[in-house]
Amino acid sequence: MTGMLASVGTLEEAEQVLRTGANIIDLKAPAAGALGALPTGDVKAIVQRIGGQRPVSATIGDLPLIPATVADAVAAMAATGVDFIKIGFFPGGDPRSSIAALGESINNGARLVAVLFADQNPELAMIAKLAAADFTGVMLDTMDKQQGSLRHICPPDTLHSFVAEAKAHSLLCGLAGSLGAQDIAPLLELAPDYLGFRGALCHQNQRTNGLDRAAVERIRAAIACPAVTRQAVVA
Repeated sequence: MTGMLASVGTLEEAEQVLRTGANIIDLKAPAAGALGALPTGDVKAIVQRIGGQRPVSATIGDLPLIPATVADAVAAMAATGVDFIKIGFFPGGDPRSSIAALGESINNGARLVAVLFADQNPELAMIAKLAAADFTGVMLDTMDKQQGSLRHICPPDTLHSFVAEAKAHSLLCGLAGSLGAQDIAPLLELAPDYLGFRGALCHQNQRTNGLDRAAVERIRAAIACPAVTRQAVVA
């Protein structure tokens, strides 16, 4: 069953989506880029406040895929106690060496989720490499939030292939990228593990604005997956 990932930037927002029943609480700084990172101190405080009531994910920022840079950022974020760490596969850098450099973090228990960007023409062959490196999940998102939603950028067969490939390699699978209420029903048919939202949860559908309670409730109501504790998801 597909769950709802709600991206939030503050403790107050995290508490709001917790009350609404989001399945995964995702921590990021929307004004700092596609995957802008919150300070690790803020992440740790939110993780402690959520207290295992939901799994929590966090991004490491819009970083180039330079092995030492990515590995250091993942290690710092892992120390916050967050459940999942999202790593953007931005253009340039060295993806293969970066994946290899993350082996120590994975061996120490970090659950890594690679974020591929639909508007950068990612290769689905990357999914098998991520699985071989013991990543926990993979997500298809958009880098340029001004180009429209994921469904506007990706044809249905591409989305279907992405989800099928992720599931074939037993990876947690997510879809995101300027998704709105109108995208939910078509994407639920693909049965990803979760759909990610930010802008659709905010006042005036602007991802850098604060959360709109009615919008959060509307999106949550359209996704029937019941919310469960962190232990039930990551055990």
